[in-house]
Amino acid sequence: MADVKDLNRKLAKPTLDRRVSVAPMLDWTDRHCRYFLRLISRHTLLYTEMVTSGAIIYGKGDYLGFNEEEHPVAVQLGGCDPEHMTQCAVKSQEYGYDEVNINVGCPSDRVKNGSFGACLMAQPQVVADCVKAMQAEVDIPVTVKCRIGIDDMDEYEDFSRFIDVVAGAGCDTFIVHARKAWLQGLSPKENRDIPPLNYERVYQLKSQHPELNISINGGITSLEQAEGHLNQVDGVMIGREVYSNPYILAEVDKRFYGNTAQPLDRAEIVRLMQAYIERQDAPYFKPWHAARHMLGLFQGQPGGRVWRRYLSQKGTGKNPDPNLLMNGLAAMQETASKAIEYQTKEVG
Repeated sequence: MADVKDLNRKLAKPTLDRRVSVAPMLDWTDRHCRYFLRLISRHTLLYTEMVTSGAIIYGKGDYLGFNEEEHPVAVQLGGCDPEHMTQCAVKSQEYGYDEVNINVGCPSDRVKNGSFGACLMAQPQVVADCVKAMQAEVDIPVTVKCRIGIDDMDEYEDFSRFIDVVAGAGCDTFIVHARKAWLQGLSPKENRDIPPLNYERVYQLKSQHPELNISINGGITSLEQAEGHLNQVDGVMIGREVYSNPYILAEVDKRFYGNTAQPLDRAEIVRLMQAYIERQDAPYFKPWHAARHMLGLFQGQPGGRVWRRYLSQKGTGKNPDPNLLMNGLAAMQETASKAIEYQTKEVG
C-alpha cells in the first residue's frame, strides 16, 4: 500500500490546463468526489459544485473548503451582482483556487428565481459587468460556462452576441454546453437530455473567435469522442459519464497530457480512499459521504455489482461499516475469484 505522504509528494500541483475537465455537478462534485477523482487523474481540471454568492457571503458554512491535493481545481459561482461576485472571487483566490467560473448555464427554477444561471444569457451585459469587476480584483482566470441559447433566443446570432459582449469585458475562456435550455416547460434533468446537441455551433464559435479558449460540454461519453472534439475546440468537459464510470479518467493523463506514469489501479485507489475516510474529523462526516462517489469505480469489472451493493447496503443506516471500502473490496474480489474459478472449470 502506498504511503499517503509519499503519494502527496508525487502529486505536485500541476499547471492548469483545460484540455480535459470534469463538469461542476450539483450534489455530486463535492470535495470528497474531487479528491477521489484526483487519485485517478493528476491533470484533469476539476470543478466544484456551483456555490451561490449569497451562500458564501451570508452563509455559516465553509462553502469554499477543499483538499490541497485537488489542484488544479476551479470554483463555480452562481450570482449576478458584480459587487457580490467580486467579493466571492477574491475569497476564492485567497482560498487558493486556480480559476473562478461564472454559472450561466443552470436552468433550474431555484437558480432562475435568483436571477443567475442560464437566464443570464438574456442579459449579457450583467455577465460582462461581473467579469470586469471580478477581473479587476483577482489574478486567477475568470471564466464563463454557458449554453448555446435559451428558449426562443436560440439562433447563432443570439449566442454570438452573448459571447461578444462578455468577451469584450475581458473574458477569454468559455465552456459551452452544446444544448439550448428551455427555462419554461422542462426540468433541469430534461434540459440535460431533451434539447438536441449542436456541436457545430460551438465549432463555429471557435472558428470565428480563434483568440478565445473554447471548451465543449454535453453528451460526451468516451475519450475517443473527446479526441474528436479537440480537433475543433480547445477543451472538452465531461460530466455524468465520469461520475458513473470514473476510471475513464485513468487514460487521460497519458493520452492528452503526455504523462507516462502508470495510473493507480482500482484497488490502490480504494485503499487510499479508506485512509482518506479515516482521516476525516468533521463531526458530521460519515463514510458514505465519500463512498457514494465511488459506486462506479468497478464499472464493467468482475464483481462490480457486488461492490456497488456492498457500499449501498453497508455504508448507510445508523451503523455503517467503519472499514466500508476495504470490506467492500474484499467481498468484490472474492466474488470475482469464484467467477474465474467457475469459468476455468467450465473450460476444463
